[in-house]
Parts: sequence; C-alpha cells; structure tokens
Amino acid sequence: MSGRNLITDAKNTWCPGCGNFTLQFSLKNTITALGKEGTPLDDIVIVTGIGCHAKMADYLNINSFYSIHGRAIPAAAAIKMANPDLTVICCAGDGDAYAEGLDHLIFAAKRNSDITVIIHDNRVYGLTTGQYTPTSPMGFKGKSTPGGTREEPFNPMEIMLASGATFLARGYTRKMGLLQQSILEGIRHKGFAFIDVLQICASYFNRSEYYDRLVYELTDHDPSDFDAACGKAREWDYNREAPIALGTFYRAARDTMEDRIRVERKREKNRDSTIRRILLEKS
Repeated sequence: MSGRNLITDAKNTWCPGCGNFTLQFSLKNTITALGKEGTPLDDIVIVTGIGCHAKMADYLNINSFYSIHGRAIPAAAAIKMANPDLTVICCAGDGDAYAEGLDHLIFAAKRNSDITVIIHDNRVYGLTTGQYTPTSPMGFKGKSTPGGTREEPFNPMEIMLASGATFLARGYTRKMGLLQQSILEGIRHKGFAFIDVLQICASYFNRSEYYDRLVYELTDHDPSDFDAACGKAREWDYNREAPIALGTFYRAARDTMEDRIRVERKREKNRDSTIRRILLEKS
C-alpha cells in the first residue's frame, strides 16, 4: 500500500452531524485495511449516484465514477464485468437505489454481480431539502408531502432476500465499528453484497434517538439460514417501533455473473480455436 492520503482536499459540504462522515471514514479505514492485505489502491473503484451520498466520490482519493440518478448500480456492475480483477464499491442513497434505481438493484442481486452496494439510507431526499423516499414512514411530513405521506414504506432487506442477494447486512452510522466490519465483510464476499446503512440526516430527518433506542447487534444468528435471515429482516418494517438488528443477516455461496461470463468466454475461445484448426486442416 502506498502512503497516499485517502481523504481528498475537496471542500466538504455535508451538514454538521450528517451520518455520511461516519460512512466516509468507515470506507477510508476499510480501504486502508484492504491495502494492507495486498489490494492495490488503484484496483479499487467507487461508483456513486446522485444525492448527498454521491460526494463520497469527491472526498475519497481512489478511482471513482459518478453515474446519473438511479443508475449507480448498473455502472458498477458494468465496470466489474469489464475488469473482474477490480474491487467495485457502489454507494447509493435510498432515493437513488429504492426509487429511480430499484429495478437495477433487484437485477444486480438476481445476477449475483460481484459488487458491494452500500445504501446511505437516511429515509429522505436530503440534497433536495426533505422529500419522502420509499423508506420514509407513513405520515412523513416533508417538502413534497406537507400533510404527510399516504404510502407505506417497503422493507429493502426483504426485497433483497427475495431477489437473490448472497450477502446481506445492516449498519448504523452511530455504530462505526460494526459498520466497518460489515463493509469489509461485504467487500470480501464473492458475489452481490448489499449493506443497508441507517444514515442520520441531521437536517431533515434526524432519527438518532429512535435508532439508539432500538438497534441491537446480531450475535446468536446463523447467516447461512435463509429462513432465519427472513425472520430478522421482518422484525422491523421501517414504520413502527420494533427491534432493529445490525450486522450480517445472510451469506451464501453461488456462481457470480462474472464467473459465468468467464466460463462462456473460455468456451467460445476454445470453439473458435477448434474451428480455425479444422479450416487449416482442410486447406
């Protein structure tokens, strides 16, 4: 690992108290750990969408790619597909991934693309000053819904389990040690890794007191048990007071999209070689 400073000189414009600061330093420490393990820093790529989370590309001194709104995940999957040797981390917001980009999130999980997707889930559109998202609770009063939302929030953990994600975890920005552990575990996992992070928006939806009261760390839990993971995912449904589990929910081994492409390319190469040999023999 080089002596590179992983925090850039770009002016930081996040609001004081924003959970993104914890995520930034969690990623910095994780990347440092990967470097010490032998992963070249230039082989790590971070892809972001549009929103407060996206500034991560400006503030971390590694290769980065800004996508358009809702399209961070297909961009990350394409980068990994083009060069499977890269470590690809995708940061997206709950609006970015669960509204505009939900179809891409589901299909990346279904395909088991070998990328790590970290959702900065503050349950509000913070960059545009407080509109509701798919994980905002029923009755949320924001700029676009002054009378309160009339929609139930959905549970992204359940959606990801149903879609085929092979690694599933939840973090919280006021539990940095456990968050770092989940991110590192997700990056080390071969396959689609999904980490939903309860990220505090200090300006438009500060849920610190609520989360502090309800979160707990998964300990006596078998992450290879799919049914148990579903049960833990359903404990809290984003709309009520109930225990909120943190840590690894599920982990499974399955061929990745990149593995399947590699096998197919090898098969095609062998077939082409055979055809050329036959043609040469006939000539």
